[in-house]
Amino acid sequence: MSTVEVSATPAIKPEDAAKATSGTSGIKSFLSGGFGGMCLVAAGHPLDLLKVRMQTSTEYKSTLDCFRKTLAENGVRGMYRGMAAPLVGATPVFAICFWGYDMGQKIMRSVYNLSPTDKLSTNQILFAGGFSAIPTTAVMAPMERIKCTLQVTSATGSGTVYKGPADAALGIVRAGGITSLFKGTCATLLRDVPGSVAYFGTYELIKKSLTGNSAGEGSISPLAIVTAGGLAGMANWGIAIPPDVLKSRLQTAPEGKYSGVRQVFVEMMRAEGPGALFRGVGPALLRAFPANAACFLGVELSLQLMNKAW
Repeated sequence: MSTVEVSATPAIKPEDAAKATSGTSGIKSFLSGGFGGMCLVAAGHPLDLLKVRMQTSTEYKSTLDCFRKTLAENGVRGMYRGMAAPLVGATPVFAICFWGYDMGQKIMRSVYNLSPTDKLSTNQILFAGGFSAIPTTAVMAPMERIKCTLQVTSATGSGTVYKGPADAALGIVRAGGITSLFKGTCATLLRDVPGSVAYFGTYELIKKSLTGNSAGEGSISPLAIVTAGGLAGMANWGIAIPPDVLKSRLQTAPEGKYSGVRQVFVEMMRAEGPGALFRGVGPALLRAFPANAACFLGVELSLQLMNKAW
């Protein structure tokens, strides 16, 4: 039955795939990335909430324990607490991410005098992936700050309870000034540069291995996109989880507690040991596959539609 369902969805045609991977305009990359980001948030937010709560508290014994306590305390709606911020932010964040990836590829083509139809080497793809994290962080850091603050509010049982993203942003600014919104920017870069290298590199390599063709050669089935996208997300978080733990601790700490990510790391190692760096890895990896499968499927199919339209 699953085979019939997959084949019922049209594969991305070679000419559309070629446009999506070699000659894509910046506008198309921007729009498709934004749509993919919305798909990712909708599919993965509940497990992202569990990840953040496990990273910022020691009261949970496991992912299942965190899920049970969160559900008992806040109900099903509580599993989507803080989703407004990443959902609103998903469009610009992922739009910039995929635009940055496209720009990274164009930089490589310019440096090595490659035409839009020439294949990029693995190293060039990895560079483009890492480059995408740089412009993305400018938008990602404040959105992550607001999201993490909202997610841990009801879990701690103390402190200010915010009504929503706007209220949380105002509270953060009142407590520490406008620069406080960008707390954790260095930690975000530390997480996202290597994570993005793994993310886009894994996606392109697995997609090629599943289709037997390089990007732009042959049809790309939705099943290949979902598989490559899901595994790319897991590769990303397999690398990114330790700096993500540091980022979450830094961004949810009271103003003035930490001077920076280095102090978070030193105190965490002293108090909790190396294992603390992998707290929340369970929900992060559980979320990674469906969320990023949905993201890349949204990106590729929206590109297909735009390539047909213009």
